[in-house]
Amino acid sequence: MQEDPRILELRKMRAKAQEGGGKDRIEKQHAKGKQTAKERITALLDPGTFNELEPFITSPVDELGLASEAFLGDGVVTGYGQIDGRTVYVYAQDFTIYGGTLSEMQSHKICRVMDLSMRNGVPCIGLLDSGGARIQEGVKALGAYAEIFRRNAQYSGVVPQVSVMLGPCAGGAAYSPALQDLIIMVEKQSFMFLTGPEVIKAVTGEIINSEALGGTDVHMSISGVAHLAAPSEQAALDLVRQFLSYLPSNNVENPTFRQPSDDPMRMDEHLNHIVPIDPSEPYIMHQVIESIVDKGTFLEIQPNWARNAVVGLARIGGHSVGIVAQEPAVMAGVIDIDASDKMTRFVRMCDCFNVPLVTFVDSPGFLPGVAQEHGGIIRHGAKLLYAYSEATVPKVTVITRKAYGGAYVVMSSKYLGTDVTYAWPSAEIAVLGAEGAANILFKKQIESAADPAAERKRLAADYRARFNNPYYAASTGDVDDIIEPRESRPKIIAALSALRDKFAPAPPRKHGNIPV
Repeated sequence: MQEDPRILELRKMRAKAQEGGGKDRIEKQHAKGKQTAKERITALLDPGTFNELEPFITSPVDELGLASEAFLGDGVVTGYGQIDGRTVYVYAQDFTIYGGTLSEMQSHKICRVMDLSMRNGVPCIGLLDSGGARIQEGVKALGAYAEIFRRNAQYSGVVPQVSVMLGPCAGGAAYSPALQDLIIMVEKQSFMFLTGPEVIKAVTGEIINSEALGGTDVHMSISGVAHLAAPSEQAALDLVRQFLSYLPSNNVENPTFRQPSDDPMRMDEHLNHIVPIDPSEPYIMHQVIESIVDKGTFLEIQPNWARNAVVGLARIGGHSVGIVAQEPAVMAGVIDIDASDKMTRFVRMCDCFNVPLVTFVDSPGFLPGVAQEHGGIIRHGAKLLYAYSEATVPKVTVITRKAYGGAYVVMSSKYLGTDVTYAWPSAEIAVLGAEGAANILFKKQIESAADPAAERKRLAADYRARFNNPYYAASTGDVDDIIEPRESRPKIIAALSALRDKFAPAPPRKHGNIPV
């Protein structure tokens, strides 16, 4: 039987749509060690689950006549599939077609899958590899970006949004990932900047390469723009799958439960010895976290930026939790401007998607100094205070050592609505440290003493014994219980289990006014 010519035409058009920018451009992409858009989607999703949408869209001929050919798909592949059996929507920019530059029709395709992800309550993932706006489309390209930005903002906190940087992301295009929940970059391959090296050279004469301007190291350790980095494309895509495994598909669902292989009653004896007797001696908070959560489940977010603070996702007893802590081995765990911002954003993300918060406190307070005050540490610290106060998810706090002054208050204290607060025997809860308190309270007595240094030491020890201990805080109801450190895991699991049906609706309002 002779084939229907219409079917033959469809097959021909489908084959053309699969070609991207053509064999030569695909070979150039591969030569750079980069996959094509369709290859990336295949590597991200469960095998055989991808269904493409709008593959035949093309851009109209530009008025300048610079476009030599109209390509099917117009530089982006969009559609839906599954990750671990759960539906996701995805778009992948195709660098083989006009360098993945954004056009009016490419924006139409991206906005289409963003709308569908919101309507169906499932995550939206962007695989970005683009030279920016398609200049020949003029203001239409700018409007195209604005349509995406508006959706990023409107759908924030409704469905998870993830951006994976797989190449350049230049100019205004960088604002879309900046509005999303997670940015993943690929080392030596991803670049993000508002003004590229060419523009900087033209304006200032300065010569700078893309890596130094907006590479992975910059955004992971200096700017704080990126959240995770990977050595390869496949590793970056694997991180997407891992990250989404901790979150629900949308803001009205709870995170998925995974049967743990770890004993919920496990108690690590070494925790009883991890906090040094000397309060000035550091220890490693990461070791505390790894010992308490389900083994091998801690995914640290922004590990190289504001390292005095630690945030990340994990599982405890098979349930997802958000971990927030200080790292006493870095800057003694003091809270500065960057640490405030890092913890604030993470707390709000967890609250968006119903992920309970477990906070480990060991901080001597906010970082003092002119630079911090002039930089707005009051405003930035207020963000963290706001985030914890606003969060309605179950909140459990463990005070491991120092909880001084404002740091005690803002780090999920009972008075910000935290449900359960535990303290270790090493906890010190006070307005400030014993030495500082003695210097202020007994200034004249110390100065008039025969041996001021000895008198200061004696008074500080007395103050510490009387006030800087968990029993004084427990006597006033500031903590709910004092526990052995090794008991932390089963105690936290029990607390979260009791809080699983927590209901704490916020007062009716349009939205709050966080001190940004």
